[in-house]
Amino acid sequence: MDLSQLDLARAQFAMTSIYHFLFVPVTIGTALLVAILHTQWYRTRLPEYRRLTRFFGGLLLLSVAVGVVTGLVQEFQFGMDWSAYSKFVGDVFGAPLAMEGLAAFFLESTFLGVWVFGWKVLPRGVHLLSAWLVAGGTAASAFFIIAANSWMQNPVGYTLDAQTGAPVLSSIGDVFGNPVFLPAYVHVITAALLYASTVMLAVSVWHLRRGNEVALFHRSAKLAVWVLLVTSVLQIQVGGILGQVLTKVQPMKVAAMEAQWETCQPCSFSVIQIGGWTPDDPPTKIIEVPHLLSILATGDPNGKVVGMNELQQQYATQYPQNGDITYWPDVRVQYYAMRVMAYAGGISMLIALWGVVLLWRRRLDDVHLFHRVAAWGVLLPFAIGTAGWLLTETGRQPWIVQGLMLTKDGLSTSVSAAEVLVSIIVFFLLYAVIGVIALVLMLRHVRALPEPEEPEDHDTPRSRVPELTY
Repeated sequence: MDLSQLDLARAQFAMTSIYHFLFVPVTIGTALLVAILHTQWYRTRLPEYRRLTRFFGGLLLLSVAVGVVTGLVQEFQFGMDWSAYSKFVGDVFGAPLAMEGLAAFFLESTFLGVWVFGWKVLPRGVHLLSAWLVAGGTAASAFFIIAANSWMQNPVGYTLDAQTGAPVLSSIGDVFGNPVFLPAYVHVITAALLYASTVMLAVSVWHLRRGNEVALFHRSAKLAVWVLLVTSVLQIQVGGILGQVLTKVQPMKVAAMEAQWETCQPCSFSVIQIGGWTPDDPPTKIIEVPHLLSILATGDPNGKVVGMNELQQQYATQYPQNGDITYWPDVRVQYYAMRVMAYAGGISMLIALWGVVLLWRRRLDDVHLFHRVAAWGVLLPFAIGTAGWLLTETGRQPWIVQGLMLTKDGLSTSVSAAEVLVSIIVFFLLYAVIGVIALVLMLRHVRALPEPEEPEDHDTPRSRVPELTY
C-alpha cells in the first residue's frame, strides 16, 4: 500500500465518479421535465406537447442507458480499490444503498419500460402516472445515494463496535436526519433541473435558429428558460444553507475554499487571487468583496471563519493516533472549484434572465445571438457539476469518512499499483468508446425533428386493439 497505489486509486475514483455524474443529473432532471411535458399533453391534448414528450423522452432513454453502464463500472472499482473501506462502512452504507437498489432503481426501471411501451396500450391517466413514477424513481435514487454520501461527510446514527472499531448502524432516522443531507439533496435535485433545462434550451434554440418547427420548439424553450431561471436562483439559496452547515461539520473544507490560512472575523471573499496554496505562501488577493465569506460561511456579515492553521492544530490534538499528517486538502483545487461552480452558475442565471426578457418582448424565436449563446451554454452545468463534486470529495481529504477513517486506510491490500493502473487504462478506453457512441446518438437524436403528429393512441377503442395470438 504505497503512495502510488493511493494516488492511482483516487484518480480512478475521480474518473469513474465524474464520468458517471455527467449523465445522472441529466437523467434526473430530464425525467422531471418529460413528466411536465406529458402532463401538459394530458391537460391540453395539444399534439405539440405529445411530440415534445416523445422527443425529449428519447434523450432520457439514452441518458439512462449510459448512466446504468457507467454506474456498474463505478461499483466495480469500489470493490477492487476500496475493499477495506467497504468492509469498514458496510453496516451503515448497506441500508441506504439497499433501499436505492431495491426500491428506487426498480421503480425507475420498471415504470420506464411501462412508459416507453404504454403509448398505444395504457389509458391516458395511467400512462401519465408512469411518467411521474419514473421521475420519482430517479429522484429517490438520488435521495438514498446522497444520504450515504452525507454520512461520509458527517457520520451520524452509529456506534463503534468494541472489537473491530467499525461503525454499526444504530439509527437510520439519524442517517436521514443528518444536517448535511437535506440541503445536499435539494442542491443535487436543483442542479439536475439546471442540467436538464440547459440541455432542453440548447436543443430548442438550435432548432429555432434554423427555423425548424418554430411553434413547437418555442414551447420547450419557454419551459426550459423558466425552469433554468428558478433553479439558478434556488442553487444560490440552497448552496448558502449548505455552506453554513459545512462550516460547522467540515470547517477545514470551507476555509480551503477561500485559501484562508488564518482565522478571520469578518472575512472577505476574493474574486481572484495569486498564490496562497501553502501556509508559507501568503496570497495576493486582487479583487475582494468585504464580508462575503462571512455571509457565505455563517450567514452573518461579521461571522467568524476559523483558519486552516488553527484547525490543523485542533485536529492534531484530537486525532493523535494519526501521527504527523496535514489535515488540509488540496487548497488550489478547492479554491478554483468553488469559483468555477459559482461563476458558471452566475452565467447560467444571466442566460435565463436574457431568455425571460426575450419571452416578455416576444423575441425569443428570432434573436440569433441568444440562440448561439444558449446553445453553447449547454457546457455550463457540466462544468458546475464537476467542480461541485471536486469541491465535495477533495475537500474532505485526508478523510474518506470524516473523523473515522483516513483515505489511505480504505485501500484494498490485495491490489497492486500496477493492477490499478491497468484497470484505469481499460476503464478510460471503455469510457471513451461509450462516450463517443453516446455523443453520436444524442446529437443525431436532438438534431432530428420530432416524430410527426399521430392520432390519439389512448383513445383507440378497446375493440380495435389487436389481440395477442398464441
